[in-house]
Order: sequence, then structure tokens, then C-alpha cells
Amino acid sequence: MNPMKPSNNTPATTGDSSAQKPRIAFAIATALGTGYLKPAPGTWGSLAGLVIAVLSHPFTWFVFVGTGLDMSLHAKAPLLSGSLGALILLVPSVAVWFLLAFLGVRSSTEVAQFAGTKDPQYVVIDEVSGVHLALMLGLAPLSTPATFFHSSDAAAFALYTGMSLLNWRYLLACFVLFRLFDIAKPFPCRRLENLPGGWGIMADDWMAGIYAAICLRLALHFHWL
Repeated sequence: MNPMKPSNNTPATTGDSSAQKPRIAFAIATALGTGYLKPAPGTWGSLAGLVIAVLSHPFTWFVFVGTGLDMSLHAKAPLLSGSLGALILLVPSVAVWFLLAFLGVRSSTEVAQFAGTKDPQYVVIDEVSGVHLALMLGLAPLSTPATFFHSSDAAAFALYTGMSLLNWRYLLACFVLFRLFDIAKPFPCRRLENLPGGWGIMADDWMAGIYAAICLRLALHFHWL
């Protein structure tokens, strides 16, 4: 997407202004209307993505229901121990991202075709998905397969991800990094924009998310945060 989500007047190849408005696709592509906020709808979409990423991690649910670290550290939830615990804590975030990616490609394709433009200004599901990917890759635990399948500390690695998602410095850093790469569009972001339909709308933001995740990991490794 363009940095400040400016309107792209390039006609879509299959646009049909006489067709009925795909309301569900619009709701998804605009992140329930977030894309209509001004100024800079892409920034608002990125903020929405941060919220979704945080809420999709089970650790946040534990905090909301009041069990917090007691629940997460197995005192009241033995199923969260070992490799099974790691899966329970990591799978929801990954599943939500795949869902966002799938729905994003489909909905943005429909909206772009209806609008008759390649990349409508109000489509922000790409930022939602991109910043979610940046957080997921930037804060996910790094471990060898042996650690996950043979160590009782596996859930601790996954728990670190959840605790990091509640660290405002990490969230702010990820948000700023993602927006910088989304605006700068280093190689191959601009080439990815040329992909057909919703793939072109979504893929460049995924690449921006990958760059942001790399920088976030470097910042954590060198204790800059």
C-alpha cells in the first residue's frame, strides 16, 4: 500500500460500478470502518492490527480474566506445561494471522474491483495483517525443535511472547518500525505491489512486517529496548 494510503486511480481490470456493493468485503477490508478514519488511514489500520495481535494471544485472555501469571505459570493450568503448553500459547496468534491474510486477500480483491482502483485508500486490512506479522515474528520464541519436544521449559518460551505483547515499548517499537518500512517500501515491496488483485495489496505489507520483525529482534538482542 502507499504510505499514507492515497487514492490510486489506476482502473481495476474487472471493476463494475453497477454491481451491488460487497458489504462484508468492505467491512473486512476497512477493518470495520477503521480505513475511513482520517488522517492517514494506514496508521489507524496499523493500530487496529496491534490490538488484534495482542488480543489473539492467550496470555492476554488470562490477564483479562484475572488469573494472570498464576494461570500462565501452570499453578492452575497444568495443560500449559511442556510442548503442549507452547502450542496452546502460540497457535492462536498464528491462526489469527492466517485468517487475516486469507480474508484480506479475498476482501481487498472484491473491494478493489468494486471501487475500480487497484489499491483503494480505505483498504487497511493489509496494515492490520502486516503489523500482526511483525509482532508475531519479532517476539515469537526462538528455539530448536528439541527444546519444544523434550523440554519442560517450552511453555516458558511461548509465555515470553505473551508477556512481550503487553510491553508498551515493544509495541511502540514494532508500530514505528512497521510504519517506516511501509512508507519506505524497500526492495522487494514495490515489486510485490504489482501482484494481481488482493495479493498486490497485501504482500508488500507482509514484506514490511518481515523487515520490522528483523529490526525488532536486533533491538531486543542488543538490549536497545
